[in-house]
Amino acid sequence: MAERTALKSTQTVLVVDDKPENLQLLSGMLRARGHTVRAVVSGKLALAAVRNSPPDLILLDVNMPEMNGYEVCAQLKAEEKLRDIPVIFISALAETMDKVKAFGAGGVDYIIKPFQLEEVAARVETHLELRRRKLELQEAYDRLIKAERLRDSLVHMIIHDLRAPLTSIYAFLELSMEKAAGKLSPDLMHYIDYALKAAKQMSGIIGDILDTSQLEAGQLKLEPGDCDLVGAVEEVRSGLASLAGTRKITFEPSEKAVLARADKKLIRRVIQNLLANALKFAREGGLIRIAVSAAGGRARVSVQDDGPGIAPEFREKIFEKFAQIELPAGRQKQSSGLGLAFCRLAVEAHGGRIGVESAEGKGSSFWFELPVDGPAPRSGSPSPVKL
Repeated sequence: MAERTALKSTQTVLVVDDKPENLQLLSGMLRARGHTVRAVVSGKLALAAVRNSPPDLILLDVNMPEMNGYEVCAQLKAEEKLRDIPVIFISALAETMDKVKAFGAGGVDYIIKPFQLEEVAARVETHLELRRRKLELQEAYDRLIKAERLRDSLVHMIIHDLRAPLTSIYAFLELSMEKAAGKLSPDLMHYIDYALKAAKQMSGIIGDILDTSQLEAGQLKLEPGDCDLVGAVEEVRSGLASLAGTRKITFEPSEKAVLARADKKLIRRVIQNLLANALKFAREGGLIRIAVSAAGGRARVSVQDDGPGIAPEFREKIFEKFAQIELPAGRQKQSSGLGLAFCRLAVEAHGGRIGVESAEGKGSSFWFELPVDGPAPRSGSPSPVKL
């Protein structure tokens, strides 16, 4: 904002009062304390002075001809560039309703005439310090946002540069697997298969990073259509079957198709991330249950594992980017990465909900719900996702 300039060693106070003796008294006191003081005798002159050069604080009389202090303050608060300037009212009106009206107009303090200079000085210093701290905090926040944007730009550049060589690695590994079939030892074939899976996992991570950033920025467009959730689960389960190892994945589809109006690719990736998460934490030889149902105009998918579970204090945090959570077994820290954050953004972009039910030591059940009729249209924005 315009008033957010480099912080000055001395701060400016605008004094507004139609009585010259009050202006002289207050101006002299403030100058003696090292402040730059400007003085005007009417509300209209005050507005002109503030618009020309915004002060750090305004001492404003209430009873003035033509335009009273309440009206001046209300006009200041209506202008974006001026609304953050603190206004301290000074008035002979001592009724409670007068003070309420002053605070309702946007004032930060109220001093009753006849005033004591020490009281005025103390309150001015307090609000100037608060103003200074607020500006410092805003400048720090602006620097942080700028640094975050630079970091994101760098990450996106690196991710885009990694995607092409990773695609080549994956393709050559697949070709090697095909050409080497029956010619290499089982151990070497196992190593190639392991590298192929790792490359596929890296490709998924890259996709999560790019799509999560687009979802957060409202730049990823949904392509809604009739999405068969039962079919999507079957596809995902088949694709991840090789990663199950000794774990068993069960899915008993309902007799009727469960349809939702949704972006098929995004929802398949949500299911893929939830199942991959379950495979990551399910115990060896354990069981993962997938269920799909529909009721009350909403379709629901749940993925239940028999892993260590999640403590109550982490059940919301786990959907944040790179959240660090502690697992019950040994209380070791574990990063949730981007997978669950992507799931939350993708589901909420469809107007749905996502959550987890868990008991420490007894596993977790991640679920999401989608409106059967699809995401509600957003006014003023036909297709981009706005989060």
